[in-house]
Amino acid sequence: MTAEAPHDATGPTTGKSPSGPLTSLPTSHTRARPHPHAPLHRTLARALPVSPALVLLVLFLAGPIAYCAYIAFTDLQLTGQAEDSFVGLDNFRTAFGDEAFVNAVWLTLVFTVISALLGQNTLGLALAALMQRASKPIRTLVGGIVITAWVLPEVVAGFLLYAFFRREGTLNAILDWLQLPTQNWLFTLPILAVSFANVWRGTAFSMLVYSAALNEIPKEITEAAEVDGAGGWRRMWHITLPMIRRSIGTNLMLITLQTLSVFGLIWVMTRGGPGGKSQTLPLFMYEEAFQKSMIGYGTAVALLLLVVGSLFSVVYLRLLRTEV
Repeated sequence: MTAEAPHDATGPTTGKSPSGPLTSLPTSHTRARPHPHAPLHRTLARALPVSPALVLLVLFLAGPIAYCAYIAFTDLQLTGQAEDSFVGLDNFRTAFGDEAFVNAVWLTLVFTVISALLGQNTLGLALAALMQRASKPIRTLVGGIVITAWVLPEVVAGFLLYAFFRREGTLNAILDWLQLPTQNWLFTLPILAVSFANVWRGTAFSMLVYSAALNEIPKEITEAAEVDGAGGWRRMWHITLPMIRRSIGTNLMLITLQTLSVFGLIWVMTRGGPGGKSQTLPLFMYEEAFQKSMIGYGTAVALLLLVVGSLFSVVYLRLLRTEV
């Protein structure tokens, strides 16, 4: 007598035959094939809300930049010229052979290092660290003074610092009261005067960045280091600075790019003088393009300034990619 084969309960569900190979699944369990144009439709649907912004960026940002890049390779002038012509790299060759351009590059680097890297960055970090331990009235007073200097219009700040550094200004009055020698700072040391003016005006940004970064450091870490006997300087060097390394890189990149483009502050205080002693690249570019009417040459200098800013940005971005 032959035993009847047991019934396989999984057969109808899985499509497996009791005695044969796999069979196809029922039509109701098959996955629908996606439409071949579905990803394209989704991409277009997502891009539609931002398309007006993209059009505006192309019209008012990418377009003018491309046109300026073209002008840099021409001899376009504001006056006395019927039509411009393509001159290739002549404007750039003229720039590197111009002593005034080389002097402007050097002064731009000096101005950036003194006012941004050393001045705003260091003073902003010091103020942020000190305000962490100060009382609330002191924090409010110092923060209000520093931020007021930052929010002032550049022209107004320039006039205030001009009144401070000129021969009959506030600084010489203080030095005379202290019976110390005075001088005409805007004539003898103009690049240092405008550098300190930019430090006074721009330190607030660095202070705010570092205040936010210091607030993110866990107090348990600094308290443990203090219990282990680490002094203030050792905690700052071995704990605080490594933990806010990314904030330092971000702050340096932003204030460097801002400092490279400073124009109004220097123009109001010294106009690049005397004798080009405080003429940075933005002022040199303005003089060549609008005072001497050499638009093509001035635009070429602007592109070179853009290259300088790009080099600084590449260095800072490499620092930002490095994990602590």
